[in-house]
Amino acid sequence: MRLSYPCLSEANHNDLALALRIARHSSCTACDSCPGLRPPASVEVVLDDDIHQKSLLGDLTQYGSDEEDGPAYLETCICGHDVADHGSQLAALGREEFSRRARLAIRIDELLQEADRQLDFNYTDEDIDSLRQQMKTSISMVSVTSPSIPQSSPVDRPMSPDSSVLSDEPPPSKRRRLSSSSLSDEDDDDDDDDKPLAAQVADSNAAATGTTSRKTVTHRSGKKTSSMKSKAQTAPMGDKRPEKNGVANGRSSDLKVKVEDKMDEGQLTRLATGVTVDTGPASSAVPTHKPEKAAFVELRKGVIEITAVENDRQPRSTVILTGLKTLFQTQLPMMPREYIARLVYDHNSKSLAIIKRGYKVVGGICYRPFPHRGFAEIVFFATASVDQVKGYGGMLMDNFKQHIKRTYPDVMHFLTYADNFAVVFFKKQGFSKEITLDRSVWAGYIKDYEGGTIMQCTMLRKVNYLDKVNIISQQREAILTKIREMSKSHIVYQGLSQFQEGGLEGITVDPKEVPGLRESGWTPGMEHSTRSGKSAEHTQMQRFLSDLKAHPLAWAFLNPVNADEVPDYYGVIKRPMDFSTMEHKLDTNQYSSLKFFLDDVQLVVDNCKLYNPETSIYHRNAVKLEKFMKEQCPEYAKRGS
Repeated sequence: MRLSYPCLSEANHNDLALALRIARHSSCTACDSCPGLRPPASVEVVLDDDIHQKSLLGDLTQYGSDEEDGPAYLETCICGHDVADHGSQLAALGREEFSRRARLAIRIDELLQEADRQLDFNYTDEDIDSLRQQMKTSISMVSVTSPSIPQSSPVDRPMSPDSSVLSDEPPPSKRRRLSSSSLSDEDDDDDDDDKPLAAQVADSNAAATGTTSRKTVTHRSGKKTSSMKSKAQTAPMGDKRPEKNGVANGRSSDLKVKVEDKMDEGQLTRLATGVTVDTGPASSAVPTHKPEKAAFVELRKGVIEITAVENDRQPRSTVILTGLKTLFQTQLPMMPREYIARLVYDHNSKSLAIIKRGYKVVGGICYRPFPHRGFAEIVFFATASVDQVKGYGGMLMDNFKQHIKRTYPDVMHFLTYADNFAVVFFKKQGFSKEITLDRSVWAGYIKDYEGGTIMQCTMLRKVNYLDKVNIISQQREAILTKIREMSKSHIVYQGLSQFQEGGLEGITVDPKEVPGLRESGWTPGMEHSTRSGKSAEHTQMQRFLSDLKAHPLAWAFLNPVNADEVPDYYGVIKRPMDFSTMEHKLDTNQYSSLKFFLDDVQLVVDNCKLYNPETSIYHRNAVKLEKFMKEQCPEYAKRGS
């Protein structure tokens, strides 16, 4: 059997052809082993333009045939599932997400065409793998997406002109600047900044002792959980300044009470959470440090280098700028390639590049300084996908800030347009959606871009951003020192022998005899309230809800549906429910029994089934969650019988 695959022509930018392109580069949602649509062994796949040419010049027996004109596209994968099962269903994705994936798929097909592998369904390389990672469900799709959102065709993308008023070209039409692919959370070395102080200390303690704490991980759609959770605690040795076009334990057991000058991490964790530190042996007083980020290690050892570059017509500059152009075109597939090339080579643009093994560019930032206005615009920002987990993004931003402070002393503000996928990254780098810079300063110098959020970062003159980690560490230690001055929690008491290994069993302990209990403020009157804790049923509901939230398919049910994104949702669903609302009801004791809790679980499932078609990813996820809950809770399984 001969089936066709759409060639790269404007005639093949209809929804049917685009869905096939998306399916080819998206993993199957109905099975775990299929990485993308592949033709069965009995099918021969040809490009539809080949079929067209042969029909014009080849077999004359086609005249008078009853067959319909036009190519018969590949529809079924070798795994047995069809195109719609490979993440390409327009009704499930919505027009905006469908268009985003279509642009990525077209870019991958362009790379395959350049390699003369357009019909090789098993071929891949580093750039193609990077783009296919971006084909996953976007992190913004945490609520039901309306299929009726209007969006222009993914190929109707006129080349945007330069954004600077210094250019002779006219102002650009609205255009996105940044892509989520280059700003993945894996690249973020500031994950711990969003955690409470106690949680940060706990993570540090776990890393130092080599143990892994048990905790529930909540997955969000399309966002891979980073394996690099520890934040670097050591700044790179030396002042790596980019130059233009140049290289730039145990405690004594005979003591019943003692005062620790320096507490171990476990004690600090309990102190910060308000729990009296009265049990458990003290570990070594030697301070522990988190492992250094791979990016800083490579920079310190000279594996990578950060260099400033501009178009000064020097051979070295041209080589690095060409590497930056290629990186941006790969990591920012939604931007026209010609537009990226023009801005990178523009004499008004400046760049900062991470180069490895000679002139291989693995990260970079392109910006346009306006010293007379006191700000700079970040145009492009990207790192190679294979190096994102090393922390290149955060390191590059810190070096960029310090480079600007040295090169343009009067520039203290950055402005950039970030799309929805990059906002989180920029927030962790000190950017904010609140624009404090007067509009008269930057209006006319940069243009508004559709689908982007303008963000601002204001630097502090006293801060050395290359020493940011040490500065934060000192501030953290100062806070903990202040806490120790106001609290007695640093007093450590000998643990009870009954709870130690080899201790006698069946011995009742009088609370009054527990060392340190009275010192913590405990009174005998608290004994009754301490024992009258939450019921076993309440604990069971907490466990069920925790398991539901941690389920990898629960991303669409974690929070209420956004009425701005799905305008008609609340017109259809009269009793909305989600897991965050259930958590609030559970914390405020609004569930008098397990029955009412399970009623809300069923309401979440029923609402999703009512609003979404059976073929949508949301409907399928709801069915799987319902099955999961029946396996976990016998009471829930009996409801349908």
